[in-house]
Amino acid sequence: MANPVELREPWLVAAWPGMGSTAILAAGYLIQHLRARQTFELNSADFFEIQSLEVKNGIGTVSPLPRNMFFEWKNPAAGGHDLLIFVGEAQPATGGYALCQRVLDHAGSRGVKQFFSFAAMATTLALGDAPHVSGVATDMPTLSQITKAGVQAMAEGQIRGLNGILLATGAQRAMRGACLLGELPYFAANVANPRSALVVLEKFTELAGIKLDLADLAEQAEAVDQKLVELIEHLQQAGASVSEESEPAAYEPPEEIMKNPEPRPIDPVAQERIELMFEKSRTDRAAAFELKKELDRLGVFKQYENRFLDLFRKAG
Repeated sequence: MANPVELREPWLVAAWPGMGSTAILAAGYLIQHLRARQTFELNSADFFEIQSLEVKNGIGTVSPLPRNMFFEWKNPAAGGHDLLIFVGEAQPATGGYALCQRVLDHAGSRGVKQFFSFAAMATTLALGDAPHVSGVATDMPTLSQITKAGVQAMAEGQIRGLNGILLATGAQRAMRGACLLGELPYFAANVANPRSALVVLEKFTELAGIKLDLADLAEQAEAVDQKLVELIEHLQQAGASVSEESEPAAYEPPEEIMKNPEPRPIDPVAQERIELMFEKSRTDRAAAFELKKELDRLGVFKQYENRFLDLFRKAG
């Protein structure tokens, strides 16, 4: 662990695991490509408890607690900000406020007067569309600062988890801070999303006056986007195939029945199960495959076809 050095007008960046892995991807990219040095680590036992025991060949070993590390980087550019980067390997089930207090305590001891956290915002964004970056600030000057850089002010809603707690803790201390949220499609919220991290870093580096080559992250984003496109095309083709197979071959129903086809009856238990699977599929693409299998098994895919494909189609 390197010795800390004097920092010039440092900004704190705080990141924890979350939706799309946006924050961890962005903070990790900063650390790696700026070659930031680890200088400090919080005692994880103050915020986390042992949750499990790893067993191998009948022997149990205690799993290590999530780490909470600080990294520092000196900005060589005149007028730019040095960085203090905090990365937590997990968000604690309880004690989040105490953790945020300690993070800002250490940041303050290093001369930090302004902080940023990274996060993701799930929307109806379609693949191929450019994601936006939304922002929430603790004060009007910071809100003006980020909106001038093209960040969209979040109109309403909630910031959950440690990102929200950190903002609240900073506001209590009259400390300037903001959370930058990279947009990502809700149907892929559980997939690591380099595109979301990329747009967050584009805005942050502009704000901080940092020159950073983002080509590697852009390449990762292209690769993930392509995989998601292939997944959607596969599901749409599968849906079209089942739809064609379910068309009657020798019977043409009357026009009035075609306009108002009678749905196949489903028992209440199965219907409730389908609704739960639809809800899960909104954020978990693996669950969509299971949903498709269940609809096929019950012979009711045709009744749910449009609703199923709406999970993957561009909204509006």
